[in-house]
Amino acid sequence: MKTRELLCATALYGVLLVPLAAQAQVPVTPSETDAKAGTDTKQTDDADLNADGTSKSKDGDIVVTGSRIRRNRFDLADPITVISNTERTEAGFNTSTSLLQSTGVTNGTAQINNAYGGYVTNGGPGANTLSLRGLGTSRSLVLLNGRRLAPSGSRGTVGSVDLNSLPTAMVDRVEVLNAGASSVYGSDAIAGVVNVITRNNINGIELSGQVNVPEVGAGVEKRLAAVFGHTGDRFSINGSAEYYRRDQLSFSDRDFTQCQTDYRRSAAGGEPGSGDFIDPRTGQSKCYGIAAGTGASGVTINTLGLPNRAGTTVALAPGVPANYSGVCNRFRPNTAVTTGTLPGYECVGGGTLSTDIRDTFAPSLLSQALISPTENYNGFLNGTYELGALGDAEVYAELVASRRKSDQIGNRQLSIDYNQGSLLLPANLRGGTFLAYSATGTTTAQPGVPVAARAFTNFGTYNNYQTVDFVKFGGGIRGKLPGDWRYDFYASKAWSDSSYTSDLVLTNRLQQSLDVVASGSGFACRNPVGNCVAAPALSNNVLAGVFPQNWIDYISAPVTGTTKFRETVYNASFDGPLFTLPAGPVQAVVGFERREYSINDTPSEDSQNNNVYNFSSSTVTRGSDSVNEVFGELEVPVLRDMVIHDLTLNASGRYTDYASYGSQETYKVGGSLSPTRWLTFRGSYGTSFRAPQLFEQFLGATTGFGAASTDICNNLSATTSPVRLANCQADGIPLGFQATNSVTIQQRGGAESGLSAETSTNWGAGAVLKPKFSFGDFSFAADYFDIKVDNGISQLSSATIQSQCYDSPQFRQNAVCNFLQRSTTAPYQLTVTTGYVNISTSILRGIDYVARFSAHVGPGDLRLGAQVTQFLKRYTQTLPTDPIIDQVGLLFNPRFTGVFDVNYGVGNFNVRYGLEWTQHTDSTDYLADFGYDNTYILKTPDYWLHSLSFNYRAPKFEIGVGARNLFNKNPPFISSGAYNRVGNAPLYSGYDFVGRQFFVNVTTKF
Repeated sequence: MKTRELLCATALYGVLLVPLAAQAQVPVTPSETDAKAGTDTKQTDDADLNADGTSKSKDGDIVVTGSRIRRNRFDLADPITVISNTERTEAGFNTSTSLLQSTGVTNGTAQINNAYGGYVTNGGPGANTLSLRGLGTSRSLVLLNGRRLAPSGSRGTVGSVDLNSLPTAMVDRVEVLNAGASSVYGSDAIAGVVNVITRNNINGIELSGQVNVPEVGAGVEKRLAAVFGHTGDRFSINGSAEYYRRDQLSFSDRDFTQCQTDYRRSAAGGEPGSGDFIDPRTGQSKCYGIAAGTGASGVTINTLGLPNRAGTTVALAPGVPANYSGVCNRFRPNTAVTTGTLPGYECVGGGTLSTDIRDTFAPSLLSQALISPTENYNGFLNGTYELGALGDAEVYAELVASRRKSDQIGNRQLSIDYNQGSLLLPANLRGGTFLAYSATGTTTAQPGVPVAARAFTNFGTYNNYQTVDFVKFGGGIRGKLPGDWRYDFYASKAWSDSSYTSDLVLTNRLQQSLDVVASGSGFACRNPVGNCVAAPALSNNVLAGVFPQNWIDYISAPVTGTTKFRETVYNASFDGPLFTLPAGPVQAVVGFERREYSINDTPSEDSQNNNVYNFSSSTVTRGSDSVNEVFGELEVPVLRDMVIHDLTLNASGRYTDYASYGSQETYKVGGSLSPTRWLTFRGSYGTSFRAPQLFEQFLGATTGFGAASTDICNNLSATTSPVRLANCQADGIPLGFQATNSVTIQQRGGAESGLSAETSTNWGAGAVLKPKFSFGDFSFAADYFDIKVDNGISQLSSATIQSQCYDSPQFRQNAVCNFLQRSTTAPYQLTVTTGYVNISTSILRGIDYVARFSAHVGPGDLRLGAQVTQFLKRYTQTLPTDPIIDQVGLLFNPRFTGVFDVNYGVGNFNVRYGLEWTQHTDSTDYLADFGYDNTYILKTPDYWLHSLSFNYRAPKFEIGVGARNLFNKNPPFISSGAYNRVGNAPLYSGYDFVGRQFFVNVTTKF
C-alpha cells in the first residue's frame, strides 16, 4: 500500500472505525476525558492530573515524558502515546506487563514473555522485558514516575527491567515516547522511553480483582489488589499490595502444539503437509520430528546407536526400503525380530539411510510449558510531607518491592554412552566402535575409551525455577528558589536478589555410575563416591526411558545459582525561567546525576566446573561500573499568536563520563510550529548512546554446545567450495569427515577487548491536524522516524566466526580465526570462542499514524480511533562485509501493524470493541538463497485479534466483563527448518498462543 493510500485509509479508520482511546499523541480535551471516564471526573486519584492525564506541579504546571521542562501545555517536538489504566482493564489486560507488551506499545515487534521459558534471554527465564521499535531491551528505557527502574532477574545477563516488578494496581497511566532521549535521561534511551506513572492523592481504600480464563481451562490469570491512601493538610501517603498468579498453559492444552510437523509441501503449490515425512506407524505426518533442524523440537528416543552393519544382515523397520543394501547404525527394539546379526532390534537409519523413521515423539513433550507459570507479589508506597521551610519544601519518598516465583517445565533427552568392554552391554555389543572415543565431559565412564554403543533415551520433563526479589527505595526534597526557580535533590538504592535452580544430570555422577564391576547378580560402581548407584544395563526399558528411580535420584540433583544486582542513583536538578520573551518565558533545566551499578552472578559449583550434562556451564559474572553526568535543557517560545499561532524550540544536552569506557556527549534539538490552532508541524534531531551493560562487559565464561552438524567442515567432499575445502584440509580434516562431537561454544564478556558505547542518531518529523467540526472532535497525526545505531554491541555467532575463518583465503592469518580451536586428530573437536564486540550497524525507518474522533451520538458518547505503524526499512549489518538485508516484511517483521477500537458510553456504561492487526509476512524469496525452496511454507497471512468488553463505572463500584481473541484465532503455521516455532506456529509475541479467553474485573471503593 502506498503512503498516500495509507494516510487516507488510516483517516477513514479514525472516522468510521476505532481509536485506541489511550492514544494521546494530540492533546486530550476535558470533554474527552469526561466521556472516557463514564462518570464524574472528580475522582480522588485524579486531583493532581491535568485534563490530558499529565502530572501537575503545585502551581499547575506539568512535566511530560521526554523533557524535564515544566510547562502548562502537552505539546512536544516528539509524539507521546498515553495509555490509562482504565483502558488496560477495558482491553482485558490483567497486568501492566501484558499492556506494555501489546501491539499498541510495541508496534508489533517481538517481545520476551512467558512463552520463552526454554530460551536463553536477558534477565533469565520468567523475566518479561520491553523492546521498543524492535531495537532490543537494552535500547529501551523504562521509568517509574520519571525515574529509572533498575534491572532485575536471574543469571549473568541481568541488564533490563523485568516488567513483573511494576505495581499494576497503582498504575495511573503509561506514557510512551518513541524517540531517542539520551540527552534527557542518559544511556539506553535509543529507541524510546516508557514512563509508568502511579496514582496519587488517594483517600480511602480500594479493593480490586481480575481473572482471565482461557476457553481451554488452563493458563488462568488471577490478580487481587488493595490500594489505600490518605491526604492531610501537609502530607499524603499512598500505597498498594497485590498478588498475581498465572497458571501453566501446556503444549497438551492447545491443538496447534499437540502434533508439531514439518508442515511442508510436496511441490510448489502443493497442500501443506503433503511434503512431510510420513510416519510408517501412523500413515500421517510425523509428530515432533528432529531431522529438519531449527523449528522441529522432537527428541531421539528408544534408539540404539551402534557401529555400521549391512542392511542385508539386520531386520529393517517399516519405512526402510526393502532389500536395503546400505549400512545401518541406528536401531530400535523389536522383540519380534529373532533372525539376523542383531536379534531383538530393527534398523531405523544410518549411513545413506534417513534417520527420520526413528522414534522422536515422547508423550512428555506435551507436558512442556507453552506459557510458563508465575506467581508475583507486588507492593508500592509513596508519601510526601510539606516542611513549610526551605522554599516551601516538600520531602518525598517512594518504595517499590516485588517477588517473582516462576518456573518452566521442559523436556530433555538422555544419551548414555557405553564404553568398549562395558559389562552393562550384552556380550555381543561390547567390542564395536560406534564413536572413536568420548571426550571429557560426555556421559562415558572412561574418557578417551572408544564408545561401543549409545542409547538415545527420553529423560522426561525437568524444571527450572526462580525466585527474584526486587526492592527500590528512593526519596528526596524539592522546593522553591528565588526567581521562580525550583530545586530537586534525589537519591535511590535498588536491590535485586535472585536464586535460580535447574533439575540437572551431573556428569561426574553419570560417569561413575557407568563405570561398573560385577557384584553378585548385578553391578556396583567401580570407584564409588558417596552413595553411588550403578547404571542399569542396556535393555528395552532403558531405551524406552524407564529407569530405576534410585539411579535417577543419584545422577540428578537441583543445581542452584544466585544473582545480585545493585543500582544507586544520586540526582540534583534546578529549573526555572531565564528571562521572558514576548511569546513567554524561556525555561531552563540544569542538573547532575551519578549512577553506580554492580552485578554478582554466582552459578552453582557444578555449573562452574562444567559438571552439568548436556547443559551450558558458566562461571562467575562479577563487575561494577559508575557514571557521572551533567545535563541541561532549554525551551524557547519564539512566537505565540503573532502572525502564526505558535513556534517553540527546545534543546537539550548531556555530558557523560563512565568509569568503564570514558566520556560521551549527546544532544537533541527540536521544535513545534503551529501556523494555526488546528495544524502543527513538529520535529527533532538528536544523538543517543548506550553504555555497555555489566553482563556485556563482565559475563563469566559460559560453555555451551552446538550440534555436530554445525561444524563447517562436516560432510567435507570434493564438491565443497575450494577455499573451504583447502582450509579444512589444512587443519588435517579428511574428505568424507562426519562430525560426531558437538561444537563447543564458549562465550565471554567484552571488557577485556575494550568494549565501548553504542552511538546513534535519531530524527523525526510529523504533523498534527486538529480541525474544528460542529458535530465532533477529530485529530490526525503522522510522524516519520529514522534511527541509526553505529558501533553496535553484538555477539558474533558460531556460524559467523566459522564462515569468516574457513571461507577466507587468508585462513589462519585472518584475525577471526583466533576465536577457533580444533584438535589435530580424530574426531577433530571444534571449539568456538565468542564475546561482545562493537561491530554492528542498525537502521530503522518508519511512520506512525494516529487518528481519533469523538462525538455525542444519541444518548451517549462515541469515540473512534486508530494507531498504525508502517516500517519502511529495518536491517542490522553485523560486519561491514555482510550484505544489507532489509527485514521489513519478513517473518517476525511485519511492514504494518495497527490497533483500533470503538467505545460508546451512556452514563455509567461503556462498551468497547477492539482490533489488533499484524500484516502478512513472507520470507520465501529471502530464504531461497539459503536452500529453502517453494516446498517450505515461510509466509503468514494478515492476523486479526478481536476483543469485546462491557463496563459499568460508578463512584464507588466498577465492573467489566469481556473476551479477548473473541473468534478464537490460532496463530499461523510455518514450516520447520528456518525459524523457532511453538508447535507449528512462529515463536512471535504478536500472535496469541492462549486462544479465546474471558475476563472479569471488579473494583470497589471505601
